[in-house]
Amino acid sequence: MLSKPATISLPLQLTFLIFSMVLNCMGIVILQLSEANITYEKLGFLESFKDIPIALISLFAVTFINKTGTKKALILALTIVGICSCILPFVEMFWFYKLWFAIIGACFAIGKICVFGIIRNTVAEEQSLAKTMNKVEAAFMIGIFVVNLGFGWLISSQYSEFWKFGFLLISILSVITIFLLSRIKINETKKTEKNNLISELSSLVTIPAMVFLSVIFFIVFVEQSFNSWLPSFYKNHLKVNSFFALQATSFLAVFSYVGRTVTANIIHKFPLSRYYILCLSFIVSVLCIILLVQYFDSDNSPVLLYLFPVIGLFLSPLYPVINSKMITQVNKEKINLFTSLIVIFSSLGSSISSITMSLLFGNQLLSFYPVYILFFVIILLFISLIYFNLAKKNI
Repeated sequence: MLSKPATISLPLQLTFLIFSMVLNCMGIVILQLSEANITYEKLGFLESFKDIPIALISLFAVTFINKTGTKKALILALTIVGICSCILPFVEMFWFYKLWFAIIGACFAIGKICVFGIIRNTVAEEQSLAKTMNKVEAAFMIGIFVVNLGFGWLISSQYSEFWKFGFLLISILSVITIFLLSRIKINETKKTEKNNLISELSSLVTIPAMVFLSVIFFIVFVEQSFNSWLPSFYKNHLKVNSFFALQATSFLAVFSYVGRTVTANIIHKFPLSRYYILCLSFIVSVLCIILLVQYFDSDNSPVLLYLFPVIGLFLSPLYPVINSKMITQVNKEKINLFTSLIVIFSSLGSSISSITMSLLFGNQLLSFYPVYILFFVIILLFISLIYFNLAKKNI
């Protein structure tokens, strides 16, 4: 007998919470290692060690998941994350951070494909899927808040030299999640026949799909500009201490959580495309207000401390809403493969965003931080309008 959706939802939310914590500790690592005289150029490429394995492993992960089943694959990914989080506090070399993020990235690729597959095989209707996905993705925001608040407190305390031992709590949480997953029964979609990967991909690569993947790329590009680099912007440009700099991302995560939770409860009242465009319009409006504050008040006005996190309220619903609209149109048997494409383009957006951000920070061009983000939000808005227009024609 299959477990109820509510029972399945909890371990999926905990899974995203764990992956959120290990992926979004990047801002903390950048902040701490930059104080250890490691250049922003090196730290910018550190993100690539997380994102490139995500992209490379995704397509191959589909075959592995189809053979083992989503639950077993998800448990394996969480087990590796738990073990790696136990090891990290006891290693000091910079190269190990590269290896650690590479392993975490590979596990996340498997984990995300499994979670999306479980949701797609459990929920069929577009609005219901959007609601479920917003709930699970909201847990991702909680992870960002918890990891920044927890490590921020640790770094600012008298035990700051032991900040890496916070990863042991992630290991404990992984054990709890694995236990919950082991006790549920889910709807598995296994493929026994061997199909050519290239031919399967070619059947998915349509013009609307490629435009959709471009939208995904720029959403993550913009998100990463905040998640990994906002603490360093607060500290280096707005001149706040390390603890408050990390809380910038925490406040952003709180607003993001509220945005996704509210979306999950009201999304059935609106067409997905209209709600999505409305959120993007609000992001543009807040960024324009930030630019006006910089121009008329001060380039590093204290008001900016409170304006940036508000963007999370409107940025956070974009990813689950656009995914929900596209995923409902994908055949259940191909959902794992299509999710791998989503993961690949998400990781590319994250990696390229961090590399370009490192150049912005390395060349001391922090005054242009809001302008830089606004430019890419406008590109995202333009491509999104193209996608919704194509989707409407294909209905």
